[in-house]
Amino acid sequence: MTRYLISFDDGAMDHIPEEDMPAVGKAAHEVLQQAVNAGVWVIGGGLGTQRASVVATDGTAADGPYPETKEVIGGFAIIEVPAREAALAWAAKIAVACRCAQEVREIMPDPEQDAMLRQADSRR
Repeated sequence: MTRYLISFDDGAMDHIPEEDMPAVGKAAHEVLQQAVNAGVWVIGGGLGTQRASVVATDGTAADGPYPETKEVIGGFAIIEVPAREAALAWAAKIAVACRCAQEVREIMPDPEQDAMLRQADSRR
């Protein structure tokens, strides 16, 4: 199984009238429930603020975003499915529910990380 990041840019939902937002939220939660029921949902959510903190390799933190930043993520979902086509199908459902285009990117596999997570799960 492969994990995919499905995301949309901050501001992508600005065209939606405020009075329609409860319906959008309901539709989005219905797709989320479908993904949970299908066993593909990993995690996701909307990002409430775009003011990011950037932590450098020396541990110092600085507030952003920075002027050169053109696009920032407004919301995301991570799903785990057998093929890209399945990820695209879920992204289409999310796009309809959220009324905005979605970007789909494969998350690089990391067998060592997966082994660490399995080991942590077995200790719970």
